[in-house]
Amino acid sequence: MKEQKYDVFVIGSGVAGQAVAEACVESGLKVAIADKREYGGTCSNRGCDPKKILLGATEPLEASKNLEGKGIQNVPKLNWKKLMKFKESFTRTIPKSTEKKLEDLGIDMYHQSPKFINENTLSVEGKTIQADKIVIATGYEPRELNFKGSKHLKTSDDFLSQKKLPEKITFIGGGYVGMEFAHIASRAGAQVTIIDSGKRILKAFDTDLVKELTAYSKDLGIEFIFNAQITGLKKGTKNLKVSFEKKGKIETLKTKAVFNTAGRVPAILKLQLEKGNVTFNENGIETNDYLQSTSNANVYACGDVSDKGLPLTPLSGKEGNVVATNIIEGNKKKLEIPVTPSVVFTLPNLASVGYSEEEAKSRYKSVVVNYESASNWFNAKRINAPVYAYKLLLNERTKAIVGAHLVGPDAGETINLFALAINQGMTAKQIKQTIFTYPSWANDIKSMV
Repeated sequence: MKEQKYDVFVIGSGVAGQAVAEACVESGLKVAIADKREYGGTCSNRGCDPKKILLGATEPLEASKNLEGKGIQNVPKLNWKKLMKFKESFTRTIPKSTEKKLEDLGIDMYHQSPKFINENTLSVEGKTIQADKIVIATGYEPRELNFKGSKHLKTSDDFLSQKKLPEKITFIGGGYVGMEFAHIASRAGAQVTIIDSGKRILKAFDTDLVKELTAYSKDLGIEFIFNAQITGLKKGTKNLKVSFEKKGKIETLKTKAVFNTAGRVPAILKLQLEKGNVTFNENGIETNDYLQSTSNANVYACGDVSDKGLPLTPLSGKEGNVVATNIIEGNKKKLEIPVTPSVVFTLPNLASVGYSEEEAKSRYKSVVVNYESASNWFNAKRINAPVYAYKLLLNERTKAIVGAHLVGPDAGETINLFALAINQGMTAKQIKQTIFTYPSWANDIKSMV
């Protein structure tokens, strides 16, 4: 085997991995990077960016449907084939442009998943690689589901690249991905079913607002099957037959495609971490405040695969910068995560930042809970939005905003104002005294607090 030596070897070419590699090579270190898939990572190639492009095409459909008969006469239809071509105009150049950028920086590239040989040695592309520091930035991958016929399952990658939309689609799992895809597919004309093992969708979000989103999703034609366990998947001549157990009985449904949207897990299975003395848990690589492995000082982890952060792209870049600093300058920079907003890009958006109602009540002696449907407010009525609601949480003693939960048009944008307010410790009075444009979604937050 050929041997090669690097100061830093990065596994994963997404936002976090690129941030580390670029900073380290610019500091004069000899750097290499590896990825078993196309360069550029999940978000830009097969995740949040292409998903948002597909969502963008459904937004005028939603707006037109809501205003039909109120100035809009003909609701447009979505051409899936042309939409996929539009999506590909964004994604097809990313791998090549990413590789060129890394090459121009003098970073060596490998196109295979490395495996640990020992604490600072890897095997990749038939070569033995030694590195002073190894950075794991492999992100997440779909959770494997094991039942008879699971080989027929499709993944989020398949959904984002299918040339033709099946007329009947089933999603297993009602989390972020399942709900976002379900809304896209339903508006594009598919008959959609979501099967979930729990009693509701989107477990991480506010119960009351999730109920509102669920009800509207049903109005779109999305069917929900809760408290169900998949027992099998059988491929027939024209259809797939999904078997599931519910209330002790086996039931079946026929569909054209079944997508595994049962969540994502750290992509670490093939790295042979045990040989590298790298400990991990269900949340990812076990790291300290410097994002350094707790068991192998030669290894750092950043992005979704670290057990310290949240699986959100903006945090991946932040974590990559922390790791780069600690490699270059020695462990001096700890990861500090601000209050971070989260959004489910359904239509309407479901968004959250800060504490949940339960968390706030357990943390503070007294909490003000402002929960109201705002569908009769001007901004919702002017576009005939069917769903617009909020739940605001304030520390009763200080009147500081400690949590914000929204469902409605552009909630994914409005939530950023609450993230800013919470991170700056703003009170309800300070929000009310702020001048926003009118009429705007931003101005509505003054009435929410």
